[in-house]
Amino acid sequence: MRAKHARPEYEIQAGFIAYCRARGWLVERLIGNAFQTGIPDLYLYHPKWGQRWVDLKSPGRYSFTKAQRIKWPLWEKFGLGIWIVTSADQDGYDSLFRPPNWRDFVKRTWKIPTQEDIDKMLDEI
Repeated sequence: MRAKHARPEYEIQAGFIAYCRARGWLVERLIGNAFQTGIPDLYLYHPKWGQRWVDLKSPGRYSFTKAQRIKWPLWEKFGLGIWIVTSADQDGYDSLFRPPNWRDFVKRTWKIPTQEDIDKMLDEI
């Protein structure tokens, strides 16, 4: 078992799940595998607020997988938002009520598909 300090993203996730459930959200933890890559960590649904796709990241120590860099712009094109949450507190919770913010976490060095790249991918489907 890893030391507590080695799993900050897991701890954020566990705390955030509890925080949301206490406020009436259905929370589904998603586990990617060889056939499902690039999906966010959580799917949330609230009868009043609707659905959210949420990925938890450790502040300052995060990255996006190659699949996330490809899939998330595509989801965005189809109107699916992705929220990045970095804390299991009121500030993290409040981010659910702002516009999807995944692009705010993109680092300049990462290759994110352009609109042209996305259109080509859609043509191949």
